[in-house]
Amino acid sequence: MSITYPILYSFRRCPFAMRARLALIVSDRACELREVVLRDKPQEMLQVSPKGTVPILIDIDGRILDESIDIMLWALTQYDPEKWLVPETGSIAEMLELIAQFDNGFKYHLDRYKYPDRYPEIDTEIHRTEGSLYLDKLNEKLRTKKYLFGNRVALADMAIAPFIRQFAHTDRDWFNSQSWPYLQTWLSWFIDSEIYNRVMKKYPKWESGNPTVQL
Repeated sequence: MSITYPILYSFRRCPFAMRARLALIVSDRACELREVVLRDKPQEMLQVSPKGTVPILIDIDGRILDESIDIMLWALTQYDPEKWLVPETGSIAEMLELIAQFDNGFKYHLDRYKYPDRYPEIDTEIHRTEGSLYLDKLNEKLRTKKYLFGNRVALADMAIAPFIRQFAHTDRDWFNSQSWPYLQTWLSWFIDSEIYNRVMKKYPKWESGNPTVQL
């Protein structure tokens, strides 16, 4: 089946889906957005990617990308007007390494801190403390520059910020009381940015036969 635009299965609040939408928007990649409810996943989405996680992108050639970083790189390698893939300092390999640390380590503690009902046997304070160690390092990294890899926003900022937002919003008063002035300023920049507000626009749940919604 041929399609006119790439199709993106997404969920507004998922940080993985958020980072994919950020890259698609900045790269001006028009696509059909299919906003899903994760507790009621459409069969069309599960047929494409049985693991049932978002984001999932189907390009016009039928290729399926179901990892958020792959979607970001797919979009930005086609058009990268703000040079997210060309950091002011460091390299793309170093950015991907930092992103992987957050995807593989920080996310584990974030889930157990944010969703105590899912992990009733877990002490959430322990995971907040473990997650905070990652944030200590980010705060130190931001001490001498505005963004993670220089004084210009790059891939690492936009890939990691959605997860820091989620951690902060779990208990915003506590987060604001921590000694992370550089990290807190960086997060405020992200939440106040025009692209963040665009990416967080609300869309109705997608169902087969609905009118097409373009991101």
